[in-house]
Amino acid sequence: MPDFEALVRFLLTPFLESPEALRLDFEPLSNGQRLWIRVAFDGEDKGRVFGRGGRNIQAIRKVLKATGALHGCAVHLDVYGESSQDSGDGSDRSRSRGGRGGPGRPRRSGGRPGPGRPPRRNHSN
Repeated sequence: MPDFEALVRFLLTPFLESPEALRLDFEPLSNGQRLWIRVAFDGEDKGRVFGRGGRNIQAIRKVLKATGALHGCAVHLDVYGESSQDSGDGSDRSRSRGGRGGPGRPRRSGGRPGPGRPPRRNHSN
C-alpha cells in the first residue's frame, strides 16, 4: 500500500500558505479495500486548494483515486468544512459558468435588438 499521507501532503502543500496547519485523518474500511482521507487546512487557503471551478481539488482526487486503483483500493478525499455545493466534482450546477443563457443572464427574445446593437436584417433576396 502506498504512503497516502506523504502523497496527500505532496499534492496539497504547494497550495497552502501555512502548510503546518494541514490536518489529515485516514480511515481504512473493508479490510483495506477502501480508504477515506479527510483533510483540514486554514480557511484562507480554500480558494487556492480548490482552484477555479474546482480544478485543483478534482485533479488531486483523480491522482489519489488512480493511485488507489493501482493497488486495489478505492480512495475518497473529503475536505473538512466542505459543503456539497463546493465539492469541486462539477456537481454544482447553480453557479453561472459564464456561458450563454446561464442563470445570471436573461435570454433575449429574437424580436428586439439589445441596446447599442443594430437590428438584424434579413438578406434572403
